[in-house]
Amino acid sequence: MFTKLRPLVTQWTTVVPLLALLVLVLTWHRDLPGWVVGVVSCFLAGAVLAAVHHAEVVAHRVGEPFGSLVLAVAVTVIEVALIVTLMADGGDKSATLARDTVFAAVMITCNGILGLSILAAAIKHRVAVFNAEGTGAALATIGTLATLSLVLPTFTTSSPGPQFNPAQLAFAAAASLVLYGLFVATLTFRHRDYFLPVNSDGKVLDEEDHADPPTHRAMVYSLVLLGVALISVVGLAKGVSPTIESAVDSAGLPSSVVGVVIALLVLLPETIAALRAAARNRVQTSLNLALGSALASIGLTIPAVAIASHWLSGPLVLGLGPAHLVLLALTLVVGTLTVIPRRATPLQGAVHLAILAAYVVLAINP
Repeated sequence: MFTKLRPLVTQWTTVVPLLALLVLVLTWHRDLPGWVVGVVSCFLAGAVLAAVHHAEVVAHRVGEPFGSLVLAVAVTVIEVALIVTLMADGGDKSATLARDTVFAAVMITCNGILGLSILAAAIKHRVAVFNAEGTGAALATIGTLATLSLVLPTFTTSSPGPQFNPAQLAFAAAASLVLYGLFVATLTFRHRDYFLPVNSDGKVLDEEDHADPPTHRAMVYSLVLLGVALISVVGLAKGVSPTIESAVDSAGLPSSVVGVVIALLVLLPETIAALRAAARNRVQTSLNLALGSALASIGLTIPAVAIASHWLSGPLVLGLGPAHLVLLALTLVVGTLTVIPRRATPLQGAVHLAILAAYVVLAINP
């Protein structure tokens, strides 16, 4: 047994996550000088690449769409824990932290990851082909959850400001959890074929490559290391956030830019995994990662912060401002038009990236 595991133990994909976790323990809640931030950033990048590798090992063993679900849920659960921890620290920025993080995740996944995936696949294979049934169902669920959790608080009148009263927050949390649970059931059991990669004729592609899948032991080994790598990614991103905040303040930029940068760092594993799948013409896998991450971000974060709000001090602001409401509506409309034809050209990918660029520009210059 030791002989079989020795090659795995000595690989960089094993060593780097463990070292990154050690660096996280040594630097957690410490003021870091510039050179240490540079070291932490290197381990952060290594942990991202290791997470992508182990996610692909798990995905190859369990098949689609289970592999995409594992990575999306793992990242989101750790991200939710980070959000609640930061909210517990208090401060003026904690009131809008959940809203800003969730909206950033929705914009990055539904426009950034989706747009890059379509663009990469369409440039290499002329068109990006996917399954409209599964993608459309995911997009409809995202639109519903985002409206219930992020749009309605802006227009309710029972509480001052763009926030829910306790009964409304409980409803939004319950609806988010139920709809996300139903989506997972649809994705994994009842209509799994809606989320499998297809070719230009609409036929489901064979399983990933022709290589033999990894053993059960190797899959469990990668699953554990995936968790270690993702904890390291999110924790190290939190560690470098004070440096990012200082740089943002020095540049005179709004504090919301920090949330965008942190969201980009946390979503790097999914972005890289989606691009690699798109390059192999498995666009549906890329869309599963993108839209599944957006759904997990809303469906798990809102219930978590609703529960946490009972013991956390300060208000919980969830309602979006006018500019963000426009960007969310544009994202859903353009996403619908992208999904309906079942195939997309580089133009559609560029349109989604333009919406993400507008979001970034407004974050920098509101």
